[in-house]
Amino acid sequence: QVQLVESGGGLVQAGGSLRLSCAASGRSFTYYSMGWFRQAPGKEREFVAAITWRGDNIYYADSVKGRFAISRDNGKIMGYLQMNSLIPEDTAVYYCAADPSILTLQSFSARIAVWGQGTQVTVSS
Repeated sequence: QVQLVESGGGLVQAGGSLRLSCAASGRSFTYYSMGWFRQAPGKEREFVAAITWRGDNIYYADSVKGRFAISRDNGKIMGYLQMNSLIPEDTAVYYCAADPSILTLQSFSARIAVWGQGTQVTVSS
């Protein structure tokens, strides 16, 4: 059974950068697609980015394209989200997720197999 633990959140000024990490347990993570989601106060959880298990296909929400970069290291069974040029609207709890299907990560979040507990990102203006 895959389990996920996020880290790296914090408080940053607008224009700054943060790197979130997602530590996975269970070697089967290597064959799962991985994604990042976020939920701001009073808003629904939204898709941020996803990457296939080989890393050969990557997808981003329009709101983060050009600013965020998702990556993974299957040898270390880790996933990452590099966030640059942060804006206050990026403030949210960020969740790591994993599923055998990249389509599920992109479009059917209610069906996602594994979620992390979340890490808070706060961007001050």
